[in-house]
Amino acid sequence: MSESLRFPAEWEPQSAVLIAWPHADTDWAERLGEVEETYIALVAAITRFQPILICVADDDVQAYARARLSSARIDMERVRFIEIAYDDTWLRDSGPISLRGRDGFRLLDFRFTGWGGKFEATRDDQLVEGLLDIDTFSNSSRQSIDFALEGGAIETDGAGTLLTTWKCLNERHPDASRASLDARLADWLHQDRVLWLDHGYLEGDDTDAHIDTLARFAAPDAIVYQACDDPTDSHHAELQAMAAELAALRTREGQPYRLFPLPWPQPVIDQGRRLAASYANFLIINGAVLMPAYDDPADREAAAVLEKAFPGREIVPVPCRSLIWQNGSLHCITMQLPEGLV
Repeated sequence: MSESLRFPAEWEPQSAVLIAWPHADTDWAERLGEVEETYIALVAAITRFQPILICVADDDVQAYARARLSSARIDMERVRFIEIAYDDTWLRDSGPISLRGRDGFRLLDFRFTGWGGKFEATRDDQLVEGLLDIDTFSNSSRQSIDFALEGGAIETDGAGTLLTTWKCLNERHPDASRASLDARLADWLHQDRVLWLDHGYLEGDDTDAHIDTLARFAAPDAIVYQACDDPTDSHHAELQAMAAELAALRTREGQPYRLFPLPWPQPVIDQGRRLAASYANFLIINGAVLMPAYDDPADREAAAVLEKAFPGREIVPVPCRSLIWQNGSLHCITMQLPEGLV
């Protein structure tokens, strides 16, 4: 099975999306009402196209979430609840990384350290094992890997090319050389090319420059990325340098990538702290792209860029201003599950 394993691209057919419902014992407690509205909008958007699995902490959380979603007239036939313990709701980083094989799936379970020990993450680190123990997935096995890696730090084209950032991987593993990290990522994720970005960051981001806030594959020959065209903005130099790096990358066939720059939203400041609003943190699902919206004039332009990058898919804005208060956005709270896994 190992020789035939492949890391699917996000745009490939999915069986469901996995999320975790926010509740009063998570970091969302202070603004729980606001973030619940975002989760309701997210579930409504996903269930238009495919099923969703929702982790809930206990019976009370499940009953509450079911009531809120039902009252929003969501198709509950496409909603499945899973009772399991979790610290927080960033399932992009604590959820399973799925490799597809000829006869099933291998779920990679890397160590989740709360982004380098910034936050408590013991229960989140046990999430993948717990989901398998209660038979959440079909035809799958778990591979535990004693190496800190988050799903938001990696991006694949589904054809053997991985895109990631040096800043994040170096922060997690400061004693490892780039060649060593390159080889290990390629081996575990069954990739034959690893493309590194040395530039790009967002203020308010505590992931140490996850790739899914900066640059994303839209096809094996196309990359959508967060641009900054405001020379007075503190991000301008870094994101311009990142754009130049992306322009220098080549596809497997030796051609430049088709590049789709996303507009730069106005700064979002909360209690003196700038929040990490990125349009690159979108989620691809069956037939659609869910786009983080920030109640900003640039939302419309971002949707137009995504329409060009993903022809034939509906672009569905999801209000995400409440999410960036906790330093993440739409892609960060979700994990797609390939077709056949559920």
